[in-house]
Amino acid sequence: MQSMTLEQLRATFSAGGVVGVTLKGHGGGFFLEIATRSGHDAILSKARSTEPRRFGSPTSALVVLRELGIAVAQLDATDWNPDQKDMSQSRQDRSQAMRKAHEAAAYSKWVAAEIQASIDDPRPSIPHEQVMAELDTDLAILPAA
Repeated sequence: MQSMTLEQLRATFSAGGVVGVTLKGHGGGFFLEIATRSGHDAILSKARSTEPRRFGSPTSALVVLRELGIAVAQLDATDWNPDQKDMSQSRQDRSQAMRKAHEAAAYSKWVAAEIQASIDDPRPSIPHEQVMAELDTDLAILPAA
């Protein structure tokens, strides 16, 4: 069976090359099997590999299909076993990753605001040499204190 990325599926569907889509349960996850007009079935793969794209729930797979404009799909839950759901990525791991992402975004926003404030500052700039000379003077005084 061939593999197909999301972009390839989008292009194939837009060209009318998709005959049908089956949401296949396997273990604790779901995969998308695509039937094409050429007769070569394919499985939806990750963007940068031929590894099948695994969905943790049928809902997440259906959201992807809906965004592509595919409104009709079959469901095959023959080999699906909800007890085998992959728990390696817990909600706590995900929340921690999201927290770090929000902190990074907030920091980036703060840095951008500081840079813009510096650009907008109407006071004249101080030459680098003058700042360094003042810093050297201040540092020379420190050991004496």
